[in-house]
Amino acid sequence: MPVIQVSLIRGYSTELKQRLCAHLTDAVRRSIAADPEGVTVLLHEVEPDAYMRGGRPRMPGKAATAEIPGTVPEEVVRGFLDAMEVRDLSRAESWLDAGFSMVFPGGVEMTRLDELVAWAAERYRCVSKRIDVLETCDEGERITVVCHGELRGEWLDGTPFAGVRFIDRFELRHGRIARQQVWNDLALARC
Repeated sequence: MPVIQVSLIRGYSTELKQRLCAHLTDAVRRSIAADPEGVTVLLHEVEPDAYMRGGRPRMPGKAATAEIPGTVPEEVVRGFLDAMEVRDLSRAESWLDAGFSMVFPGGVEMTRLDELVAWAAERYRCVSKRIDVLETCDEGERITVVCHGELRGEWLDGTPFAGVRFIDRFELRHGRIARQQVWNDLALARC
C-alpha cells in the first residue's frame, strides 16, 4: 500500500498537520484503489534554522485558516451562507469573486445579492439551512464545494416549513465564490 513522506518546517499546528494528512490520503485514494487504512502518511519536521532554499533560510508558510480569508474552502462557504442567513449582504459580498453568478431552481440566474433578496421576498419570510455535509473537490485553481442538508423557515403567510432538502454547489476561484448553483424541494413543500 502507498506510503507518503512529507517534510515540513516545524511550526505548523497539530490541526493543520492532521488536515494535510487527511487531504493527502484522499488524493492517493482518488488515484489508487486503496483502502484508507492502507495509506500511510508520514510527516517529518525540520527546525527552521536547519532548512535553506536558494542559499537562504526559510520560514514556514502561512497555514490555511479561517482567519485568512479564502484559504479554507469550507469556511468560505459557511461564512457566506451564515452572512446570507442574517441578510448581512456586505459581509456576504466579501466572500464573492468578481463576476459572481448564482442559479436557482427554474433556471433563475442572478449576479447580485440584492436581486436574490428581492426575489426571495416574494416567496418566503425567512429561511435557514441545516448543513449535513460539506464536500470539497479541488482541481488546481478551481475548487468546488458541495453542501447539502435541509431548509427551514416561514412562508409569506407565517406558516412554518422544515425538512426541505437542498443542495448547493459552489465554485471558488482564488478563495472567493465565483458561482453558486442551488437545487431544493421548496416548490414541492408548498404543495
